[in-house]
Order: sequence, then structure tokens, then C-alpha cells
Amino acid sequence: MKKRLLVGLIGVWATTVMAHSPLERTNPMNEATIVEVPSEVFLEFNGGIRLTRVTMTYADDDSVDLNLGDDAGFVSSYSISMPPMGSGVYVIDWRGLGTDGHAMNGTFRFIVE
Repeated sequence: MKKRLLVGLIGVWATTVMAHSPLERTNPMNEATIVEVPSEVFLEFNGGIRLTRVTMTYADDDSVDLNLGDDAGFVSSYSISMPPMGSGVYVIDWRGLGTDGHAMNGTFRFIVE
């Protein structure tokens, strides 16, 4: 009986973990040092997500909302234009909803020399 309960709990946990759409990769990559300010950032998720907000913080300036465009559905990749601010540290914060309804968020950063 205990074994069945344990197997059931592991199954529920695994299903819950797999239902989320974690961030798979970004371009520029997290913690990358690059020589030129990119005209856009790319976010790729492991499944559908609807981004609700993406902000960029440059150096110690206030954060700026980035335009998500017309992507209103659940998609697995986003290409988001960003303003060039020059050399320095860029921090990108994102948040959204996974297809299972869970709120998700994250951060990545890169440096432009």
C-alpha cells in the first residue's frame, strides 16, 4: 500500500513539474559578454507560455518595459526588440503564464563591452 501511494505521489509530482514551461535558452545567453548591443533578445521555452511582461534594466537605471508586440497566445519562443543603451550590464526580467495556468518568471543578464 505504501509503495502504491509513493508511486502515485511521484507521478503527480512529475506531471506537475512537466506541466510548466521553463526557459530553455536565451540569446544573448545568460551571463554572456558580447561586443555589440543586440537589437533584440530571444527567449525559448520548453513549451507554450504567454509572456505578460518583459523589462530591461541597463546599468543602474530604472527598468524599461519592452514591447511584446502582438504575441497574445501561448508560444514557445519570443523575439523582443530592445533599445540600444551602450556598453554595460543588461538585466532582462520576464513573467508570464504557462499553458497550465501557473505564473512563471525569471531573469537573465548579459554584458556589452
